[in-house]
Formats: sequence, structure tokens, C-alpha cells
Amino acid sequence: MDFADLTSPAAGALAADPPVLLLPLGAIEPHGPHAPLSTDLLISQGMCERAAARRPVRVLPPLPYGVTTFGAAFPGAVGIAEDTLHDLIVQICSSLARQGFPHVVIVNNHFEPGQVAAVRRAVATLAEQGVRAGHLDLTRRAVAARLTEEFRSGSCHAGRYETSLVLAEHPGLVDAEAMAGLPEHPVDMPALMRGGARDFPSMGMDRAYCGAPAEATAAEGESTFDTLADLLVAAIDEVVR
Repeated sequence: MDFADLTSPAAGALAADPPVLLLPLGAIEPHGPHAPLSTDLLISQGMCERAAARRPVRVLPPLPYGVTTFGAAFPGAVGIAEDTLHDLIVQICSSLARQGFPHVVIVNNHFEPGQVAAVRRAVATLAEQGVRAGHLDLTRRAVAARLTEEFRSGSCHAGRYETSLVLAEHPGLVDAEAMAGLPEHPVDMPALMRGGARDFPSMGMDRAYCGAPAEATAAEGESTFDTLADLLVAAIDEVVR
């Protein structure tokens, strides 16, 4: 049962022996002509669901909106400011801590620099307030090393990596015909961002994707979800320790 499905008395009783709560983050932004705007959020939620099958956690309602300046030139991008995301995370986790739920793990699959920075800053702000929030940061090199070759290459926005995960979770949301017709488009996004690129068009991503989405499979997505769930369970266990 998700946290928001509880009644108020049930939530109060749960606080007597509080579980770890998972906070899924994502973004509403373009993911090529084939994958849904909610791709990042679907991945975060899929991770949380799989971790909940392994540990007695509860999943919080997700934060669907994120920092989406890179995709702002395309239809469907809905962005919020870094400070807004920071404040939302801090206020949510602080509110829960005051009610007796001190352990929250933030699960983010939107890796735009502003998003990652806002999440890291929120974790630091919470620590200053005496609230220890966990954060599975998939952009850390040691963590990313366990994921797919495309993910490690940095050429994975709406590519094989993300599209495979959506195929495993919600295959009906992928336009299979559009996906099959997309040529591989290698783009080293992290390097271009470090070089000053600030949106998809300036990276040569005129269709809002990179990588090799036509190679995506549900089987690869399930395998990747297994790894992501392992990583999340380790983060949950670390928070409890």
C-alpha cells in the first residue's frame, strides 16, 4: 500500500515503527518522438515498486515536475525552478520528520544538471536541519558503473536505456513504429553540458533524443530494473543503518 492510500489513523499508527518512505522524482519533458513525456517519472516509480517488493517501505506520491530547461524548446515540457524543487523536497521531508517519519529516500531519474543540483542541495539543507534524507544518486560514477553501456556513455536521453525501461513498465506508452525508425544518434551529453550547452538543440538533439532507441527491448528494461532495484534496496538499508 502506498503512503497516500493510508487513512490518517493508520498513518499515525505507522509512525510508531516508521518504515523508510520513498519519494519518486521525475520530469515532464520530451523523450524523442517515441517515448512518453513522463519517462523519467515512470522509471522512478518502477524502481520504487520493485524495491517495495523486497523491503517493508511505503511509496510517497511522486513529484512529477522537474527542472526541464534543456527540453523547453519542445512541446510538452513543463518545468519548475531549481529553488522550487529544492523547497518542495525540503518541506515534504521536514513535514514527515515532524510526524515521526525520519527516513526518506529520494529516487530521481531526471539528470539535468539543475535537477541533480537541487536534489543534492535539498539533502544538504535537510541535514542542516537534523533530517537525514537518503538519495540514490545514479550520476555518481561508482553507481553508474553498474548500469548499461549506453547509460555510462552519457548518450541515453530517450535512447536504448530509457526506452527499454519504459517498454518493461508501460509498453503501450511507446510508439513502436516511431521508435523502430529512429537512427542511432550518439551524443556525449555530459561533455557538451560541461562545454556550455544549455538545451537539446544546441547539442544537435533536434528530435529530443540520443542513443539508440530502436535497439530497446523490454527484456533489457527488466534486467536494468533489477539492477536499479538492487541499488535502491542498498540505499534503503544504508538509511536504516
